[in-house]
Amino acid sequence: MSDTLHKFLFNNAPVRGEVVQLAQTWQRIQQHHHYPQSVMKLLGEMLAASALLCANLKFNGALVMQIHGDGPVKLLVVECNSDLTMRATAKLDEATTIPPDAGMQTLINAHGQGRCVITLDPKDKLPGQQPYQGIVPLVGTSMAQALEHYMERSEQLHTRLWLAANDNTAAGVLLQQLPTEGGTPPAHSDSDAWERATQIAHTLKAEELLTLTPATLIHRLYWQEQLQHAEERACAFKCSCSRERVGNMLRSLGQAEIEGILSEQEQVTVHCEYCNQHYDFDAVDCAQLLVENVTGVSSGTRH
Repeated sequence: MSDTLHKFLFNNAPVRGEVVQLAQTWQRIQQHHHYPQSVMKLLGEMLAASALLCANLKFNGALVMQIHGDGPVKLLVVECNSDLTMRATAKLDEATTIPPDAGMQTLINAHGQGRCVITLDPKDKLPGQQPYQGIVPLVGTSMAQALEHYMERSEQLHTRLWLAANDNTAAGVLLQQLPTEGGTPPAHSDSDAWERATQIAHTLKAEELLTLTPATLIHRLYWQEQLQHAEERACAFKCSCSRERVGNMLRSLGQAEIEGILSEQEQVTVHCEYCNQHYDFDAVDCAQLLVENVTGVSSGTRH
């Protein structure tokens, strides 16, 4: 079964929903990382949530979701592009042993200083345009609660999330109450739809999220409702790192910095924290990069 995201809209009510299920994408990410089980669960839930939030954006670019922690987990990062390709990573305090059943509060908000940061980064920026970034304190005892709080504070959107992740699958459901024109719903609007939709979704069990297909899940929850369904979208793992991009990054460091690294070691090695790919640049490669920096002409790097 391919990884898919399904969107639906309630007829006669300003309520939209989404369901995502990620198996292959999540397993690809796990192949590159070996975090404790409790950390992987949080990262999987973030992965599902990032797809759900990114699917509603109307621009070509990336949504970068970061949870900055003050406990054993220092950082959780998920990047989701507008084509629903994703990657994820984490930074842990290596000096701390993390229990497999530790909760979010213990892992990333032990002293109440955790933060949730979401950055929207368009690919085709206008001159002088900066990425949009929202930052709110980390609130709640679950990833779903923390992101609901973010959406309420930063976006002023009533949002409810149900997230789950295990070794095989990461999945989630999103419901949003859409703003109405003038703040008053039309006369024919189903005023109880939001309350009814969220109450039904609260009956969801994690096992259902992780095992039922999105189409089956939507039907099981809302078979009595009149819904409009959008075409399902595919999700996949993709890391945007490349030798060219790493070379550009090294070039930006400048000659003195590069030569300083080479004086201490035989080559410059850059490790991608998302996919564990290593890029090695020896003295000849670095000299070529610096020549390109001066001439502005790329002659390629050795492989």
